[in-house]
Amino acid sequence: MSLIHPSSLGVRLTPMKNFEPKENGERGAGEQGSREAGEQGENNNVPSPMPNAPSPMPKTQLLLHLVPIVGFFPSLWTLYRGQGNREQLAISRLSITLAITWLLSYLLLATGAATSDFFPLRLFILNSFLTSGYFLVSIWLILRLMQGKSSRLPGFSNLAERVLGKYLS
Repeated sequence: MSLIHPSSLGVRLTPMKNFEPKENGERGAGEQGSREAGEQGENNNVPSPMPNAPSPMPKTQLLLHLVPIVGFFPSLWTLYRGQGNREQLAISRLSITLAITWLLSYLLLATGAATSDFFPLRLFILNSFLTSGYFLVSIWLILRLMQGKSSRLPGFSNLAERVLGKYLS
């Protein structure tokens, strides 16, 4: 594919005029509208940043929220403050939901293994599978976030939105 320059087609590009509101409130070229932008002595080629525009969240900070066990605390802090963009809040809710689900399941299985006379070894093995799964899912979410893909889990993301979205956001 070759690019065609507008000048080869006979099109002449001119800089845009500075449009200011007229005194009667209409939009259009004001008194300075007839002058070229370069004659005003201002650098109009550089866009001015919007005030109070949210800056994009660095990926490293989002990755911190998905670290197993450790990411629970920055996620909780983010939701407690209620500040952050939509992606950061969603990842924080998902991280908290995964950590609480893992912790409750871990405690229940460990309690069951400690009080059971019949199959404590099976419950401890199930507990280790649960912990390994939690770590693998967290690492998988981190990799997906690094690739720029969606960081949603079908069951847990919906649960996180319903439960934590109601109480912590």
